[in-house]
Amino acid sequence: MVKVFETASRGGEPGAAAGTGIPHTAAPLAGVRVLELGSLIAGPFAGRQMADFGAEVIKIESPSRPDPMREWGRARVHGHTLWWSVQSRGKKCVTLDLKAPRGREIFLELCREADVLLENFRPGTLEHLGLAPEELWKVTPGLIIARVSGYGQTGPDAQKPGYASVAEARGGLRYLNGYPDQAPPRTGISLGDSLASLYALQGILLALYWRDARGGTGQVVDVSLVEACFSLLESAVPDYAAAGVIPGPSESGLKGIAPSNIFRSSDGKWVVIAANQDSVFVRLAAAMGRPELPSDPRYSNHAARGVHQEELESLIAGWAAGYSEPELTSLLDRHSVPNSPVSSIEEIFADPQLRAREMLVEVQDEELGTVVQPGIVPRLTRSAGGIAWSGPLTPGSHNGAIYGGLLGLSDEELQDAKDEGAI
Repeated sequence: MVKVFETASRGGEPGAAAGTGIPHTAAPLAGVRVLELGSLIAGPFAGRQMADFGAEVIKIESPSRPDPMREWGRARVHGHTLWWSVQSRGKKCVTLDLKAPRGREIFLELCREADVLLENFRPGTLEHLGLAPEELWKVTPGLIIARVSGYGQTGPDAQKPGYASVAEARGGLRYLNGYPDQAPPRTGISLGDSLASLYALQGILLALYWRDARGGTGQVVDVSLVEACFSLLESAVPDYAAAGVIPGPSESGLKGIAPSNIFRSSDGKWVVIAANQDSVFVRLAAAMGRPELPSDPRYSNHAARGVHQEELESLIAGWAAGYSEPELTSLLDRHSVPNSPVSSIEEIFADPQLRAREMLVEVQDEELGTVVQPGIVPRLTRSAGGIAWSGPLTPGSHNGAIYGGLLGLSDEELQDAKDEGAI
């Protein structure tokens, strides 16, 4: 069950999970402290995932230039965007100027107390600030430094700026998307950013395990947006290397994988029908009232259906058009044929499966009221994740708790640092 950890106030320390008595300290990453530098999606998404599973994530923003994510998103409540409340949930927000001498001193003090540093600056930024990994390891040899960038920390293009759309193009994903002879469309999300962030999370967990369970030391987790996209190309690499095959855009399905496509119902809804496996195709044929189809040499096995994909999917399209979407999906369900309507976010909110799995969680925010946020993925049965609090709306809202509580700076020292522009 997804937990919404009770807190005394916005950004307070998480207590027991509401109604469960399970403390946040039972979460799998409890005791791991993460410093998050960077902004927007590539990087901070990994920080959100770690916070969801109990890590103490300290998000560091510039006093003069807070994370632009605070202004991103389509919906606003009381002048605030809701995307920020999700992307920064469970994080403690502090302000710190790494360009100021005192700011760098404080940062090194934070590093002494941290397990992980997560950043998505352009390569060389930390080095320019005098905070290269080698310098940080002098302070804390066990620090895991996750670095997310467009092209990676090395190579001829390392210094080039990279965004999700650029990475999706350079990494090969865009070339495979869409229809031949048309502009390759992008997915309606920043896919390259999120992929890289998930790889960063994976690398951090691997590095923590190697350090803590295998006696290793700190290391750099070097993640490239381009490489994250490239890694999903499935058989394209060996197929091209061995046979010169260059896969292109495959419209709404996959070439040679049939039937697996979208089909329009009589009420104009698009429904995915995926029956390319031999045994599943037998069930689809039964649902269609055409039990003879699997015996037809054109459709008798996976390879044959791939060769005759167009005519087969045209046949299925004609059949599907005779049913409304509810009738079609119900019929397919009765025959255990994988299917789904293509859901809008409105339809997702009404989806009983996603609600049963608590993928839509109501989080109480002192200033925004009730905010519906996406639930926790993945689900762990014995050490579940949870949402400690909504993203703090005020930059530096945890300055006192972190600089005073964690680092032990006095009120006078905090005021001096503020006067110097360091925090």
